[in-house]
Amino acid sequence: MSTTGVLRISDVEVEYRSRGRGRVRAVAGVSLDVRPGQVVGLVGESGCGKSSLARVAVGLAAPSAGTVTFDGRPVTPLGWRRRPGDQVALQMVFQNPYASLNPRRTIGAQLLDGVPATLTGAARRDRVHDLLDRVGMPAATAERYPHQFSGGQRQRLAIARALAPQPRMIIADEPVTALDASSQAQVVNLLVGLARDLDMGMLFISHDLALVHEIADVTAVMYLGRIVETAPTRDLWRAPRHPYTRALIDAVPQIGPAPRLPATLAGEVPDPANAPTGCRFRPRCPHAFDACVEQPPTVEMGGRSAACWLTDPTVAPTTASR
Repeated sequence: MSTTGVLRISDVEVEYRSRGRGRVRAVAGVSLDVRPGQVVGLVGESGCGKSSLARVAVGLAAPSAGTVTFDGRPVTPLGWRRRPGDQVALQMVFQNPYASLNPRRTIGAQLLDGVPATLTGAARRDRVHDLLDRVGMPAATAERYPHQFSGGQRQRLAIARALAPQPRMIIADEPVTALDASSQAQVVNLLVGLARDLDMGMLFISHDLALVHEIADVTAVMYLGRIVETAPTRDLWRAPRHPYTRALIDAVPQIGPAPRLPATLAGEVPDPANAPTGCRFRPRCPHAFDACVEQPPTVEMGGRSAACWLTDPTVAPTTASR
């Protein structure tokens, strides 16, 4: 596995203007690196800005500030023109397999869109069959249409289409949310296996921390537009250093000799158009104190980081503050 990031997100901000709400800052300065062959999980509650970040990372939208680079080159936001050739290897798997495939075209025709033009004749047909085989679908699938498949099969076909241009990086934005439990397991195993076998980087976005715990090498926890903790997944699960990460872990049911019902995190994610000052988790945090009215620093500690005043040894918790 390379130590050089194939995808680098640096201080990215995403803002929208909403009638009646003014400026909405969906992403408020996020930095992430993904290396070849590495699976990075991005988790957080609905509305925290994960999908907005994904769209910017793949070039479907332009950041309001910050940069995104792929293989060391800036990612060009998509317009009416064809995507630059050096960025075709950056691909995305969308959440809804029912909307991500064209219902009027055969599966084979859609896969051919991504096959390199250097392949001609029978080699193109063989490439389509190879893509279908990689995702566990028969060669006859190429002649059929999307409506002839189940949700799990469609997501497999969407993955095959993403693989067509031989990507070095895939962004998977909630790729199994719309699927049943059996299909979820199949699609997740397929994605992770492909990332390992093909030495691809993968940014796997989900609200399900238990799922990310099973597949990701590194986990980044996002809350209201900001990354509050990043760590190797096993370390994060064993010893979370941010109260929000602890709350997400406590919300996962525990089955075993000492089963435990999930704990509910009080309150709702605030409106990003009216985000709290200082630590954005402060209104819901059971450990909030005076210093939390200021933006906490991101403290680096042994290959992991957390943005919480509790991790700063120079600050002593005092009066509770919400």
